[in-house]
This record gives sequence, structure tokens and C-alpha cells, in this order.
Amino acid sequence: MGKMDGKVAFITGGARGQGRAHALRLAQEGADIIITDICVPIEGVHYPLAAETDLAETEKLVRDMNVRCLSYVADARDAGRMKQVADEAVAELGRLDTVVINHGIGLPHGIDEESLDIWDTVIETNLSSVWRTVVATVPHLKATGPGGSIIVTGSAASVVAIFNNAAYTVAKHGVIGLVKCLAADLAQDWIRVNAVLPTNVNTTLFINEYNASRFCPDKEDPTVEDMKIPAESLNLLPVPWMEPEYVSHAVLFLASDEAKYVTGIAMPVDAGMTIQPPGITPFLGRRMAELKQGID
Repeated sequence: MGKMDGKVAFITGGARGQGRAHALRLAQEGADIIITDICVPIEGVHYPLAAETDLAETEKLVRDMNVRCLSYVADARDAGRMKQVADEAVAELGRLDTVVINHGIGLPHGIDEESLDIWDTVIETNLSSVWRTVVATVPHLKATGPGGSIIVTGSAASVVAIFNNAAYTVAKHGVIGLVKCLAADLAQDWIRVNAVLPTNVNTTLFINEYNASRFCPDKEDPTVEDMKIPAESLNLLPVPWMEPEYVSHAVLFLASDEAKYVTGIAMPVDAGMTIQPPGITPFLGRRMAELKQGID
């Protein structure tokens, strides 16, 4: 018997990356799945967003697990569209138990006039549209209840500062505040609200040419391999990034009845990124020793 048998999960940003991993993990435990994704470019984003072919592939992979799956092209910034999708999908599948608000973009910036538009885009996408998704789905959670779970993808940037990434960092900090307020407001309906805070993950949001150039400014055409050393320096555990499935395990726990009394938390899944002690990290210590050995 699966941990999500008989339940329905609504997942935004579900076409690929973490969203796809969450859909497959919940489906593996018996959940029927609703997935949405924008499937068109957002101006200023330096990497390709998911396409309709990605969305269709995720739907196929979920259906291959012998559960139901509905997929929709939807921009989470559009409150009307999100309500339309939620209403239509729940009418077909009959209930809603879990909402995984996973969509988001990464768009680094400086402090200049160009950053004004970037700020609006990132805050709208990574924070305001979280609220819109909540408004569209909570009535269905209440109708299915009592009970239910909302899980929002935050970030290590929800609790620490990130260089040249103010909009992203502020949006992800805001996610924690929103999660706490929602947990309080929905507790009497037994709807639990939590966040997961990943470190860097092996998805296109992080692994892309633009980020490679940011992490390796001394190289003319840096590769993903070149990113590993500077990326590893961000984590306590000796890894540059992790696979999305490890975030999905946390999502499954928070969605399941095993987390019945867990609400209002921000769960780090961050390889120790947010508890780096001050001073020289173990990673930098190893690198310094390696460099010294090379010189000697």
C-alpha cells in the first residue's frame, strides 16, 4: 500500500526538474497527479524554460505508473487561469489532498536600472504567484478535508543572502513568512503548510551556461564540470549539487500522513549550505592543501 493511495496532488512547475521528480515520487506512492507549467519563455531569463513536450513527457511517465494524470499549460502569475485549472482538474479527479507549489525562476542581477524590471519579474513569479496558487487550490483542499497539505519550494536563499540575487533571495525569504501565516490560518481545517529549502539542484535553473560563467569568471567557455569546484564550496557535505529526487523524498514525507502533526516548518534539504561556519570551510581547506602540495 502506497503512502499516497487514493489522494490527488497538484504540482506547479511540473514539466521537468524538481516538479517532475515530485510528480513521479508521489505517483510511485499511489497519488493521482495534476501538473502545470508555463511552457513559454519569460523575458530576461537566461536559460530555456520547460516546453509543452516536457509537460507531455512528465504526464506519460506518471501515467505509466498506473495512476491518473492531468497536465495543463498555465502561468502561475495568472490567478484566473490557475483557478480555471484547479476547478477543472478537481472536477475530473474528484478531490484534492496535496498542493506542491514548485515553480520559480532564477534571474541574478546587480543594482542598476535594468534590475527594476528583473525585480518585478522575480517577485511576481517566485512569491506573488505562490499566493495565487494557494487562493486557487485551498477551497478544494477544504472541500476534500478535513486535512490536506501544502508544500512550497523555498531555497537555501530563504534563510541566507545570495550575492547579486536580491530579488530571488527576498522572494524566497517571503515564502517562509507566507508558509507560517498559512499554517496558522489553515490549522483549524487540518491543512498543514510547510516549505522545503534545497541547496543547488541538478536542474536547468542552476545548471546552465549563464551560471557557469558566473561561477567561473576566469574561464572563457566554462563547462558544467568547471562549475563543480566553486559550487561544492557552498555546501558542507562534499557535493556541488544534488539530484531533484532527494528533495522529492522530503516532499513525500510532508505530503503523507507521517507528517500529520508537522506544520509551519521550513525543512532544509541543503547539504549543510545554510549552516556553514564562518572562516575557512572544510572544502576550502582541502583545496588550499591540494594547491600547496602542487606548489611543493
